[in-house]
Amino acid sequence: MSESLDACSLLSSSSQLDQMDEEAIDDKEFDIPQVYTPPTLESILNELEDEEEPFVLEDTCVLNTENIDAHSCDTASLASSDSGDPAHFKRKKRPVELKATIHGSVLRNSMLQGISAQIVSAADKVDAGLPTAITVAGVIVVGTSHGLALVFDNNQALRLCLGTKTTGAEFGAVSALSINNDCSRLLCGFAKGQMTMWDLANGKLLRTITDAHPPGTAILHVKFTDDPTLAVCSDSGGSVFELAFRRVMGLRSCDSRCLFSGSKGEVCCIEPLRASPDFTDHPITHYSLLALASLTKILVIGLKPSLKVWMTFPYSKSDPSSVPQLAWQFVSVQSAVNPFLAFCKGDTVHFLMIKREEMGAIHVIKQRHIHLSCDIISLNWINGCTLVLVDSHEKLLIVDRPSQEVLEIMDLEQVQLVYNSRHFKSLATGGNVSQALALVGEKACYQSISSYAGHIVCLGTKSAHTMTLRTWRERIDCMLNQDHFVEALSLAWSFHEGTAKAVVGLCGDPLKRKGIVGDKMLEILFQFADHAMKRCPEHGRIQVMEQHFHDVIPILIDFCLLLQRPDLLFDQLYARLLENPVAKGVFLELLESYIVTNRLGHLPTTIMKDLLAHYNSNGLMDNLERCIVHLDVTSLDIQQVVQVCWENQLYDAMIYVFNSGMNDYITPMEKLFAVIGPPLREGRSLTAEEVVMGNKLLVYISCCLAGRAYPLGNIPEDLVVQIKIQVFEYLILLHTGESSSDAYPLIQTLLHFDTREFLNVLAMTFEDLNDKQAIEYQQRIVDILLQVMVDNPDFTPCQVGGLFTFLARQLSKPNNTLFVNRKLFDQVLEFLCRSGDASRHTERQQVLLQLLQVGGVVQFDEEKLLTLSQRANFYQILEFLYEKKHMYDKTIDCYLKDPLRKGEIFSYIHELMSMASHSSEEKQAIKNKTLQHIQELIILDQSKSANLVVSHLVEEVDQIISKLPDGELLLQFLSSFLEERHYPGTTLPMEHELHKHLLDLLCRFAPQQLLNFLQTSQQYRLEEAIQITEKYHHSEATGYLLEKKGDFYGAFTVLLEALKAQLCLLTADSTRGQSEDEKENESAILRRIENSLNNLVALGHRNSQKLQQPQIKELWFSLLETLMTPRKQGAISAKFVVLEDLTMNVLNSMSTLVSLPAIIQQILQNPIYERGKFAEIQVLILGMLDTFSYEQTLFETTTSLLNHDLHWSLSHLRTAVTRGLHPRQDSCNICLQQYKRWQDSAEQILLFSCGHLYHVQCLQQTVDCGLACASEQQWSCYKCSTTHRGRGRQYTIPKKSRSTSLVQVFQEVTLDFQQEQSWDQLRCLYKGPSRLSILAELSHRHHNERTGILVQVPAQEGFSLKLSPPPLLEE
Repeated sequence: MSESLDACSLLSSSSQLDQMDEEAIDDKEFDIPQVYTPPTLESILNELEDEEEPFVLEDTCVLNTENIDAHSCDTASLASSDSGDPAHFKRKKRPVELKATIHGSVLRNSMLQGISAQIVSAADKVDAGLPTAITVAGVIVVGTSHGLALVFDNNQALRLCLGTKTTGAEFGAVSALSINNDCSRLLCGFAKGQMTMWDLANGKLLRTITDAHPPGTAILHVKFTDDPTLAVCSDSGGSVFELAFRRVMGLRSCDSRCLFSGSKGEVCCIEPLRASPDFTDHPITHYSLLALASLTKILVIGLKPSLKVWMTFPYSKSDPSSVPQLAWQFVSVQSAVNPFLAFCKGDTVHFLMIKREEMGAIHVIKQRHIHLSCDIISLNWINGCTLVLVDSHEKLLIVDRPSQEVLEIMDLEQVQLVYNSRHFKSLATGGNVSQALALVGEKACYQSISSYAGHIVCLGTKSAHTMTLRTWRERIDCMLNQDHFVEALSLAWSFHEGTAKAVVGLCGDPLKRKGIVGDKMLEILFQFADHAMKRCPEHGRIQVMEQHFHDVIPILIDFCLLLQRPDLLFDQLYARLLENPVAKGVFLELLESYIVTNRLGHLPTTIMKDLLAHYNSNGLMDNLERCIVHLDVTSLDIQQVVQVCWENQLYDAMIYVFNSGMNDYITPMEKLFAVIGPPLREGRSLTAEEVVMGNKLLVYISCCLAGRAYPLGNIPEDLVVQIKIQVFEYLILLHTGESSSDAYPLIQTLLHFDTREFLNVLAMTFEDLNDKQAIEYQQRIVDILLQVMVDNPDFTPCQVGGLFTFLARQLSKPNNTLFVNRKLFDQVLEFLCRSGDASRHTERQQVLLQLLQVGGVVQFDEEKLLTLSQRANFYQILEFLYEKKHMYDKTIDCYLKDPLRKGEIFSYIHELMSMASHSSEEKQAIKNKTLQHIQELIILDQSKSANLVVSHLVEEVDQIISKLPDGELLLQFLSSFLEERHYPGTTLPMEHELHKHLLDLLCRFAPQQLLNFLQTSQQYRLEEAIQITEKYHHSEATGYLLEKKGDFYGAFTVLLEALKAQLCLLTADSTRGQSEDEKENESAILRRIENSLNNLVALGHRNSQKLQQPQIKELWFSLLETLMTPRKQGAISAKFVVLEDLTMNVLNSMSTLVSLPAIIQQILQNPIYERGKFAEIQVLILGMLDTFSYEQTLFETTTSLLNHDLHWSLSHLRTAVTRGLHPRQDSCNICLQQYKRWQDSAEQILLFSCGHLYHVQCLQQTVDCGLACASEQQWSCYKCSTTHRGRGRQYTIPKKSRSTSLVQVFQEVTLDFQQEQSWDQLRCLYKGPSRLSILAELSHRHHNERTGILVQVPAQEGFSLKLSPPPLLEE
């Protein structure tokens, strides 16, 4: 947004601070320990940066992070540039996403068009250069890259042009600017290190300062203090200097003093505390405070009265390229004004409050910090509560300090911000700066953004911009201009309530402020209503129009109610909505939610009339009823409302109108009785609507008798007693006006509708009755209830019992005043215990039990009650009476006789036996009764009975077993009893005998469970178990026990004999005819044969490893012989096909344990195959042939591979050993002479495979090279052994072999170093088990462990193994 600058906007001073609505800060924010001993400047300068332990203020305040906006901003490195670097003109922007509350447009951004035009014109016409720095006070000064300072007044007119291009060529670009408090002097710092002071009144050059700091460094900052004779500056070397201006005898001078040396850590930013005219008398100004920001810490020092360090604060961890920032501001906190220092480096803004005590000490108090998650490159205060930040993506953020909330984000891309990177790198003086300072300078823009008196001025490459806070009206108008009415109303309401941030233009009395803002909101509401009516779609579906007004009208209603102006809503706004019938209907329907929530309690007569008509015409009767019961009755047309309620059966609304409008509580009852009374008297079932009416009547009566209004609120206290009497009198009317002969028809109607609930209503009412008259009504109603219900066949036993239960509860109260004839209770008892009436037996028993439990037992003769209960078979009543007399043994009889609760007897007995409150005599009686009925209990549930016996009757086990007859019942009991694991002792008495008895019972009555018991139980004895199973001829169980004992042959014999017996039965059956029963018997025999055979095969496999081969053959051949015996007898039938399959299964199982030739031989010796019938064993024979073919092919292939590998290995070894050797040189490697040192002299020469040649004499003289042996000399190459640390290989030659030629004769050859390397490589290629060992392993497995030998690889022509050739080894 670009707007023109107001002529007087730059002249507004700190008076704007007074207009700010400062928010109070909690005392907890300042609860920080005081700093009594701040460090000195010398101690800080002498510290080593990487070893220092800086003084850190304790932060005891609790940071509330709930209001901090979560947003993210990626930090990108910026190219180093100044105003002339085009890389900074278009920087890559990344959006910063902030979830902000509605604050509207907080900041007004205006281009200073006059100044911007002058900047461009000066650069083009007079070659003033690009802008580099800006500062603002009473005037605006812009520095250029050619050393000029352009001074503009508040009308943006160019007043002065300070400096010349000649000076600019000598001093460089303007790198820093500062104006003093009275706007009379201007300090300019230059890129080459010089400074100048100008008189802004006449443009006269007052001072040229060239020796204030070391040469060769650029001026980064120059700042006036509140003292016009004192200024500070910092250079690109990181040092800070104090400038004291003097004028003696008309001569102007400047004294310089170093405050901070850059050798101890470069200072990037300096900021003196300068007070506005309103705070010039503040005591803190006497210290002339100066804040310094280095690369690692913040320092606050005082220049007056003497140099002193007041505070040092280290940064938290941050990006090394982050730019340190400082900003001072006087802030009003709890009626006191103190300076605040805001500083940051990276993404966190910290705040320090500087406070001066009465004794003169300065205390620095840390405040809550703000975390923004973006890299901040500029920090300025715009007022005491609001900061303006700029991040590294050139996004301007307006932040509210008390709430830590981001109010607005503005993009500064169009400004094309000027950066000071060139000056931080000191390029004008040769770039002699540290790498750390140059990295920080990449994003430095200290001289491009300046703040003064509520204005923020930004300098771009071709323009200048000013930013100020908008007034509250401007912020609202901005939203209205964009047709954002809802947001404008929300923002205006925040102004109205004082919750808005950065408010300008609202001050004074809060009531006056609310009045001003309220008038503005009313104006917005009218505009919004007009806008909504104009924008309403004239054509289209009705749903579209309804949705449009559903979005608009709730907002109008909400804000009218918030402003407490319902008159405006119902008069002016409603009149405008009447123009559209859809808007009218939506408005009337939306009123319901406000009425129901009690936000709107009174409606004008015209609105109520339209409301009734609209809801009635649209069938919204339930909605209308909800509205009526929440509205003030004085706003209703009672006649019209009552008529609508009667016509549409709106009973709640009708009751509310009669009660609140006419104080009539009886007429609604009459109408409700008229609804439910006739169908109940006629005996018809009620409809769902009539049931609802009946429940509504009960609730209404309850409310009237309890003093509560129906459906909401309370009855006025002065009417409570009167209404109770009216209701009682009405309910106990003997007769009504209707033609009915029944006495007390209203009471009877309520009792027939819901007896229990009506009695509950009376019970709640009786609890609140205290006065004498109410007690009389209570007794009268009870008498009526007894008169109506007792001896009345229209009421069920449950209803009569409910009445007497109600009476028993009332009579049992300590303050009871009721009187009930005891004969009535006896009469009820006779009625409930009728012996001849079997109908509703359970219901009558439950009613009587409930009556006894609430205290009715005192009203009865117990002996009579006991007799009648026994006659009526009321076992629960008997249990109640027996328990009361501690006759627990008889309660067991009650449980056993009660068919509905017989299953609960086990838990009941367990509970009785476990309770410590029962005496030993009582428990003994319970035991006796339990033993008496033990057989019945076991029949009922064997598992629970066993648990009961284990828990409480374990000593009576023998007695219990003796009472039970032999059979399945005893078997089931013993099984359950022995399965229990929670009996108290470690073992049960006679446990061995019990298991023996159980085993015997299993053999007789449950043989199918016998084997599973033997496998899972460990409590029986083997010998006894074997005898029992043999006694009852259970061969499978006997075989299992014998195998467990270790008698494998015995187990095999028993199972084999059982198999033979089954085969005999099968052979005997085959000689007789085949009836249906015989066929079933034969199938059962075949199944038993198959089961026995599987057991034998499994037994043989499990125990074969323990036997020798002859024993294995004997066992398996006996089994095979047994299976083939029936066929020897010549009885051939279809059933033997099954035997053939079983025989083949046995043969397959044998093949893994017995050799195939032995099996074939055994089969051929059988008489069955004497006549050449081999078809049945064809598969076995073909399997043997296939196995032979496969093994022969495997053997031949393996032999060929081994021969080939052996030949290849020996061939390569022979080649490596017998190759010729060639010497590398003709001289000895030790004496370096020719190997023929003397002509015709015989001398032995040694030549190694490495090519080194030696004289034998030379080699013998070398230490540790020759090793003497008995018959031969072992040699090694001296040179190679030295190089390889003795790894040279040794060779042997005869002692007496001499030759003058280069011929080697070896009687015993060994491998040299290279040959052994070749041999090692060859061995690695064939590392692993040898092929012979592999074949041996295969043969062993083939002989012992191969399974399924009858199903082998089928023989095919040309069958061969696909084996890969051996790997090739390069020579």
